[in-house]
Amino acid sequence: MSKRILVVEDEPRIQRLVCDNLEAEGYRVLAVADGESGLEQARKSGIDLILLDVMLPGISGSEICQRLRAEGIRTPILFVTARDLPRDRVEGLHLGGDDYLVKPFHLEELLARVEALLRRSGWGKEQVEARVDIGAGWVDLETHEACSINGQIETLPRKEFGIIRLLIEARGGIVSRNDILDKVWATETDPTPRTVDNFVVRLRKRFEQNANDPAHLITVRGVGYRLK
Repeated sequence: MSKRILVVEDEPRIQRLVCDNLEAEGYRVLAVADGESGLEQARKSGIDLILLDVMLPGISGSEICQRLRAEGIRTPILFVTARDLPRDRVEGLHLGGDDYLVKPFHLEELLARVEALLRRSGWGKEQVEARVDIGAGWVDLETHEACSINGQIETLPRKEFGIIRLLIEARGGIVSRNDILDKVWATETDPTPRTVDNFVVRLRKRFEQNANDPAHLITVRGVGYRLK
């Protein structure tokens, strides 16, 4: 059975755009436009994922998330909001959100995040194997070990592993630099998008035959990266 997604979004154009694209991917979609209705529907059984705006009429998305988690409801929550400050992202994740996407967004990235969240919760289209091939190398998501193109096996440093895991979970979809910073660097204040680029260069040296012409770790100009 296709998975059911609750969309809590008060902007009609964005709500329709998101719903149409989710339905085109085969998901069943329920949409509401205010906080009270969102909380009411989120409490019901049969919802597999919640796409939640933060700034809503009535109850805010942040309060909805906080209430659901306090009630023991563990349905995955993807915040989709125009609030783009790092502290907003950190707050959303600390409240119990599972992911955070800033408007305006690429639809491909939204769909990739939806699939990744469903997969992590056990409902995705396919499960991610512990050992994932990347070109002639591989990464083990359980042990954090990686085999580079020269056959050397070693444990990946924490930040390299964090980046490659995000790309694997969204494989084929775009992962933005800001999202990588939020999830891998969390509350650290020094890193910039350029820091992410430098770490991706290290990963390319591990997995690409030619790090200057990558076939797997692909740059999406002005946005971030995707893994082919």
